[in-house]
Amino acid sequence: MKKILFSIGQYVDLTIKVFRKPEKGPVFRKQIANEINNLGIDSLGIVAIISVFMGAVVAIQTAHNITSAWVPVTTVGFTTRESILLEFSPTIICLILAGKVGSRIASEIGTMRVTEQIDALEIMGVNSANYLILPKIVAAVIIFPLLVIISMFLGIFGGWLAAVWMHVVTTTNYYAGITMDFIPYEIFYSMVKTVVFSFLITSISGYYGYYTNGGALEVGRASTKAVVMSSILVIVFNLIITQLMLG
Repeated sequence: MKKILFSIGQYVDLTIKVFRKPEKGPVFRKQIANEINNLGIDSLGIVAIISVFMGAVVAIQTAHNITSAWVPVTTVGFTTRESILLEFSPTIICLILAGKVGSRIASEIGTMRVTEQIDALEIMGVNSANYLILPKIVAAVIIFPLLVIISMFLGIFGGWLAAVWMHVVTTTNYYAGITMDFIPYEIFYSMVKTVVFSFLITSISGYYGYYTNGGALEVGRASTKAVVMSSILVIVFNLIITQLMLG
C-alpha cells in the first residue's frame, strides 16, 4: 500500500511538472506535429485493418444469432452501429493503442533516462518532463479522437461489406439499421472516453519511462508496466465514464 501511494504521489508530482507552460512555443508546436505523426498517423494502418474486420465479425455474429422471424433484419445494422460506436472504437482501439503507443513512449523516454540524456536536459535548465511528455499528451488528445472516428466509419463499412458479401442483409436494410434511432450523444460519449484514455495512456507511459532506472533490461520492464497499467486504467475508467454518462 505504501508503494502504491508513493507511486501515485510521484505520478501527480510529474504531472504538475508536465503541465507547466512551455518555454519555447515554436519548438513545442513542432514537437506536437512530430508526435501526431509518430503516435497517430503511424497507427492508422493497424486501426483500419482491425476496425474493418471487427465490424464484419459483429455483423456476421449478429445475423447468425437472429433466429426469430419476429426480429427485423435491420437489427444487423443497428447492432453493428451500437457495438462499434459505444464500445469497440473508443475502448478496444484505445487498448490496442495502449500497447503500440504506450510501449513506444515508455521505451523512448526510458532510453533517454538510462543514457543520461534527461540529466543533460536538466543541467541545461530545461524542464525535461514538460519538454518530453507534454507534446505527446497534446498530440494524443488531438489525434486519438480522429483515429476513433475513422475506426467507427471503417467498422460500420466492414459490417456492410460482410453483410452484403455473405448475403445476410441487403444494403437498404443495413442502411436502415445503422440510421435507426441514432442518438448523436453516443458520439459525444465516445469522444469523451477517447480523450480521457489518450491522456491516461500517454501520461502513464511517460511516467514509467521517466522514472526508469538501470539499463536496457529495465527499459523493457518499464515498457511492459506502462502497457499493463495503461490497459487496466482504460478498462477501469471505461466503467466509471459509462456509469457517469449512460448510467
